[in-house]
Amino acid sequence: MKILIDTNVVLDILLNRQPWYIDAALIFSMTKQNYFQSYVSATTITDIFYITKKVLGKSGAKEALKNLFKVFCPASVKDNDIYKALNLEWDDFEDSVQFIIGEGLSVDYIVTRNIRDYTTSHIKIIAPDKFLEIFTENDDEK
Repeated sequence: MKILIDTNVVLDILLNRQPWYIDAALIFSMTKQNYFQSYVSATTITDIFYITKKVLGKSGAKEALKNLFKVFCPASVKDNDIYKALNLEWDDFEDSVQFIIGEGLSVDYIVTRNIRDYTTSHIKIIAPDKFLEIFTENDDEK
């Protein structure tokens, strides 16, 4: 299984944002244990660095990203991805890029806390807690 992790979930992990940290950290841990493969779009990495730098400082933000990428794979963004995202005409351009990246990776889910921003997506969009519920149910059935 492949999933794309949205910016807000990554920040929940890196900044220990409550009450969302536990679910995000579980996804991180399960990825580390190879239950599924998790990606983070390259377009969000600069935003993640900028926000974490405010809290952790420059060296802390760099270290946090290095640790993140020991587990999550950065997903490349090509110029054609940007053009495709522009043609979607979604309200939130960042989310349209996330969707195009997820589509290119053939992800099973985009994990985000901003589900309402993806109303026209054919990729399954799911909150971290709901993803963990589904994954746990599916794992129990095996």
